[in-house]
Amino acid sequence: ATLSSLQAGAGAGAGAGAAVARGLREHGALLVRDPRCSAADNGAFLDLLEQYWAQPAEAKLEDERPGLLHQVGVLPAGMELPRPCRAALAAQAPSDRAAESSGPDPKWRFHWRLGERPARTRFPALNAAPVVPRAFAEKWAPTLDGWGGKMLDAVAAVAELAEEGFGLERGTFTGRLAQAPHLLAPTGSDLGEHGERGTVFAGYHYDLNFLTIHGRSRFPGLNIWLRDGTKVPVEVPEGCLLVQAGKQMEWMTGGQVLAGFHEVVCSEATLAAAATARAAGKPLWRVSSTVFSHLASDSVLEPQGPFASDRAREQYPALATGEQVRRELEDRKARRAEYLCSAAPSNAGG
Repeated sequence: ATLSSLQAGAGAGAGAGAAVARGLREHGALLVRDPRCSAADNGAFLDLLEQYWAQPAEAKLEDERPGLLHQVGVLPAGMELPRPCRAALAAQAPSDRAAESSGPDPKWRFHWRLGERPARTRFPALNAAPVVPRAFAEKWAPTLDGWGGKMLDAVAAVAELAEEGFGLERGTFTGRLAQAPHLLAPTGSDLGEHGERGTVFAGYHYDLNFLTIHGRSRFPGLNIWLRDGTKVPVEVPEGCLLVQAGKQMEWMTGGQVLAGFHEVVCSEATLAAAATARAAGKPLWRVSSTVFSHLASDSVLEPQGPFASDRAREQYPALATGEQVRRELEDRKARRAEYLCSAAPSNAGG
């Protein structure tokens, strides 16, 4: 199986809506090319984030905001623990099996808010003001808003084409993207410290949001799973973006589109790219260029249009989008606490 590749935004041809719908329904992912998203802009973004991640840990920890559910600012390494997806893992063929992950991911992540926020919301923690790192005060907002905004524009173009392809009313998706808690959420994985083959930087998981869009990374390692269970190593072509469905898209389509699973693992290709970078004296931080697009926190998640069957409504009952996000984040917090308790040494018996 191969991913669909198409033009989004200006230049999207006839049939693009059907191609988007087909790609999301059959694969949960597609490659898009948007003329607004240049390789040069992606490169400038990666340069800045490589400098940020290369700082000492104590400097980065100044940007942590645990009181806001880590939805803005830095998320330290060892904080993200993938949800166990036992049913999906049990169904995988040996050739399509996910890498085994025994604990939290060793990657860092930075959450940067994109776009306007609602004046009033029931979910203020999901719509908090962004954090600007002190050492990068001049470049940070222009660079992240610039590249993140362009990727968000590409998401809106894909969402509009999906509305057309699925036969939904215009605005079903795009109207709910307005004033939503979108996140530019680049990761940083230190290949100098964690550069062993098979190291799991991001364990097998799905995304809780609407559509996730990735720019090209300088180091391979991303694997995604298509709807038929096939594992596909993805290297985003120059000038392209990878779009993958999240849980909110699954909800709105009553399960006709499934949230796509993925992982990031240190592979032979990752090590080859690291060796090239090391020989050239370049940074060894693997930076992802990732935007999590969301539907507005106060909008309602429920199957739409032709997807709103009785069965779909039963499986995906109406729920405030912010509540869906809050439940997912609370579940992650609880799983991390449970893991820490189980990993702590026992004092029993003396």
